[in-house]
Amino acid sequence: MPNTPPLRLGVNVDHVATLRNARAGARPDPVRAAQAAIEAGADGITAHLREDRRHIRDEDMARLKAEISKPLNFEMAATADMLAIALRTKPHAVCLVPERREELTTEGGLDVVGQHNALAPFIAHLNEAGIRVSLFIAADPRQIEMAAKLRAPVIEIHTGAWCDAVVDGHAAKAESEWQRIVAGAVLARAAGLEVHAGHGLDYVTAEKIARLPEIVELNIGYYMIGEALFVGIGETVRAMRAAMDRGRKTLQNQDLAGKA
Repeated sequence: MPNTPPLRLGVNVDHVATLRNARAGARPDPVRAAQAAIEAGADGITAHLREDRRHIRDEDMARLKAEISKPLNFEMAATADMLAIALRTKPHAVCLVPERREELTTEGGLDVVGQHNALAPFIAHLNEAGIRVSLFIAADPRQIEMAAKLRAPVIEIHTGAWCDAVVDGHAAKAESEWQRIVAGAVLARAAGLEVHAGHGLDYVTAEKIARLPEIVELNIGYYMIGEALFVGIGETVRAMRAAMDRGRKTLQNQDLAGKA
C-alpha cells in the first residue's frame, strides 16, 4: 500500500477524568490511563481542557505533556485563556473545537467560515510556536476550504452524525452522512490538508472509515473508555487497532484489485 499512509490512533482520556471527578479525588488517574493506552499501541493521547474543567484539569495537561512518551493532542476552545495554557504547555498539537458549557459533548464542528477573523490570529500564534493546529469541522466544502485559507495544516472531520445514524439504524441518513465524509476527505486532501476524523467512533465505524486513504488519524475516547470498564484499556486499544488494521487491509486489497 505504498500510496496510503499508515493510520494513527489517538486515545482520548477525558472520561477517565470524568470518573475521577465524580468523587473529587485522585483516582482513576487519566495520565496512568494514557500510559496504558500507549503501552498497548496508541500513537498519541488526546485530552480536552474545557473552560468549566468538567473532566480534564490544568494539572492533567501539564502531567500528560511531561509524562507520556507519545504526542499530546490538546483539544480546546479558541479563547485567550486556552491559548495561554497551550503556549505554556507546548503540546505536539492543538485541536480547536466549538464549546458550549451546557452541552454534554461537542455537538458539531467549528464554524471556521463564520469565525475566520477571530481564528486567523489564533492559528498564527500556534503555528509560530511550532504547535500543529487542527480544526474540528464538519465535512462541509465551505468549512474545509476556509480551513485551508487559514493555514491550519490539519482538519479533523466530525463523524458524530454518521456514527449516531449507524448506531440508531437510520440507514439512509447514515449513507448520506458517510458520503459527505468521503467527499470531504477527498476535498481536504486535495487542498493540501492532513485529514483526521473523530467523534462517536466504535469498532465498526472505525473499521469502515479506515478504508478512506485520505484519513491518517482517528481520535477516539468515550466508546473506548466505556469498553475498558469490561476488558481493560490495553485490550480495548488492541481491539480498536485491529479494527483499524482490518479497514486498511480492505483498502489495500481494493488497491491491488484495481491494479490487476
